Amino acid sequence: MPASAPIPLRQVGKPIDSGVLEDVRAGRLEALGAEEILIWSIKNFHPRLALSCSFGNAEGLVLLDLMHRIEPASRVYVLDTGRLPQATYDLIDRVRDRYGKAVEVVFPEAAAVQAMVRQHGMNLFYESLEKRQLCCRLRKVEPNRRYLAELDAHVTGLRREQGVTRGEVAKVELEADGRLLKINPLADWSQEDVAGYVREHNVPVNRLHAEGFPSVGCAPCTRAVQPGDDPRSGRWWWENADTRECGLHVGEEKDGSGI
Repeated sequence: MPASAPIPLRQVGKPIDSGVLEDVRAGRLEALGAEEILIWSIKNFHPRLALSCSFGNAEGLVLLDLMHRIEPASRVYVLDTGRLPQATYDLIDRVRDRYGKAVEVVFPEAAAVQAMVRQHGMNLFYESLEKRQLCCRLRKVEPNRRYLAELDAHVTGLRREQGVTRGEVAKVELEADGRLLKINPLADWSQEDVAGYVREHNVPVNRLHAEGFPSVGCAPCTRAVQPGDDPRSGRWWWENADTRECGLHVGEEKDGSGI
């Protein structure tokens, strides 16, 4: 699909250009394909743009491959919660070798995690929604916020098909009172679109996918699912479907969310 009219490029480190903001608010980017969205994003925001990749879902690896083809120096980061399965760590190393890319590993504050575990135990997340959300907040949400404070935009693999909590995802959203862009190039992709790209380009993915884990998070909070089940039904499986988010993609103030 042809791109819209050229958008003025911004200077690195400067406030987001008013023309860019207007295009976001007016929904002019929604018609663009994933590659076009990424080209626009990299031209406007690199190097203060990074891909958030969990290495537990094929979507993130598809985006990593696309971004690397556009800009080999594009940035990618992962949140290491301290509870990831070995397969995820192995995939991070495979990506380093395949793409020659330095994956930026973001860690939680050790003191905060230590205090939480001392008070609530190692497996607090099974006890209540509140304790599970506390664990996610300390291990993922807060480290992510600290990392994003140094960026102008971040890319995620969110898709509208992924469940009730993601059905309204826009391709480009404003966060943090308009100071940060959240870019979701695969918002309108299907699961088959993702799988087809992986096959066509031989994209490395988490080996647990072949063992019945289509979506991989922290080891204690992920289990295999049956063929045909919702791919995310193995995440926090003991909770209601409408609460199965870690907090990275919910509860945020968004402008232009109708894009």
